[in-house]
Amino acid sequence: MGMTMTQKILAAHAGVDHVKAGDFIQANLDLVLGNDITTPVAIKEFNKMGVEGVFHKKKVALVPDHFTPNKDIKAAEQCKMVREFAYEKDIENYFEIGEMGIEHALLPEKGLVVCGDVVIGADSHTCTYGALGAFSTGIGSTDMAAGMATGKCWFRVPTAIKFELKGKPQKWVSGKDIILHIIGMIGVDGARYQSMEFMGDGIKNLSMDDRFAMANMAIEAGGKNGIFIVDDVTLDYVKNHSTKKYKVYTPDEDAEYEKVYEIDLSTIRPTVAFPHLPENTRTIDEVGDVKIDQVVIGSCTNGRIEDLRVAAKILEGKKVAKGIRMIVFPATQKIYLQAMKEGLMETFITAGAVVSTPTCGPCLGGHMGILAKGERAIATTNRNFVGRMGHVESEVYLSSPAVAAASAVTGKITNPEDVA
Repeated sequence: MGMTMTQKILAAHAGVDHVKAGDFIQANLDLVLGNDITTPVAIKEFNKMGVEGVFHKKKVALVPDHFTPNKDIKAAEQCKMVREFAYEKDIENYFEIGEMGIEHALLPEKGLVVCGDVVIGADSHTCTYGALGAFSTGIGSTDMAAGMATGKCWFRVPTAIKFELKGKPQKWVSGKDIILHIIGMIGVDGARYQSMEFMGDGIKNLSMDDRFAMANMAIEAGGKNGIFIVDDVTLDYVKNHSTKKYKVYTPDEDAEYEKVYEIDLSTIRPTVAFPHLPENTRTIDEVGDVKIDQVVIGSCTNGRIEDLRVAAKILEGKKVAKGIRMIVFPATQKIYLQAMKEGLMETFITAGAVVSTPTCGPCLGGHMGILAKGERAIATTNRNFVGRMGHVESEVYLSSPAVAAASAVTGKITNPEDVA
């Protein structure tokens, strides 16, 4: 039996010719990632091992991005621990305020992840890098510590689901709508410990930013990882960003998939996930009258330049509705600067939004944009669990930047077609 993309990458990094679903392997790592929440725990475990340094100074990346700029004394102490560890171990890829960004947007932008890599990160949305044809997955802080020390990690080889994409998305439909559609279709455990593998002729109609958003939310379907077949769009991105060599892996014709879904992108409508699970999806035509208090555009899912361009296009010449709070946070400093050059920031501020430094804060209710009891937010983030952005009796609705921006103008969840 042939192998999937994920299985081929894992086999190569385990130094074997073939793996099958269910095998336990030890694979060599190309990158180990941590942030300001998970790294302090990993550092404590790392120190218990008694090793002097990390396995490779260029293959560990530390990005304080969740509670930074530091929101309180505890956050400052955590970041200090990460900072001192990075300097002590001479870790090259340490990115803090001034050069930082949200980790899952920053690492591809820096060229630290390429096709064929194996990446682990102590953050569940590490699966984002599958957009580049890499195997990337979230792990715990203890595994991060072991990875930093040894450059290896144990894996159980996952089974796979094939998503055969065809057609071209309608106007205002993005990767976020597509992945919400898929999660609504299969459920939050529909891909539990499986590789979600995206391919088909429709791929060519998806930008890299679309793909990053889709791979990012594989975990919201329970997936071990999400991965896209590599095409010219991928290679153009990698060649413009890469700092190292890459290798393209394609699935065998007789690769085994647990399920195969054929999805016609042209039929997908702008989609919203209602509280309190990403699977509670409705098309924009089914939403009804849902008033909101806050709009959040940004995150590791939708804080990239295309996301900001779409939101600004809708807001151009308009105002955020009275009483609505709108927060925009670009995913990296580079994206922030690009948005300034293109005049997007002026559009947001003129419309009545506020623009933040790159941070994960609003997404997890860590800092900025905290919701009070009974308040509702529509957000381009990836999770809408109970209490995700604040009070346990608040509500979070997930959407694309287009839907979020349109909703900011009207004060209720709105079809972009009705505003643009």
